[in-house]
Amino acid sequence: MSEKELELQKIRKSLKEMIVRDLSLEDINPEDIKDDEVLFGEGLGLDSLDAVEIVVLLQRNFGLEIKSMDQGREIFFSIDTIANFVYDNRK
Repeated sequence: MSEKELELQKIRKSLKEMIVRDLSLEDINPEDIKDDEVLFGEGLGLDSLDAVEIVVLLQRNFGLEIKSMDQGREIFFSIDTIANFVYDNRK
């Protein structure tokens, strides 16, 4: 497994733990969230308030800014898309 893939695994795990803990998803364990599962709407069922909270989590934990909600929609599609954004943009 490549160094990038190992790092992405760590980021995915950390994101799942943050989302479950900070969005108070009581019925879900981090391990229950699939890497490619759609996070909003029909998928995990997150909503726009959750999106705002994820923006804050990315700022607080990774020092990353989401410039617009259009950018956010793309990035927040799944754990995979968020992890790749974090990996590509971390300082």
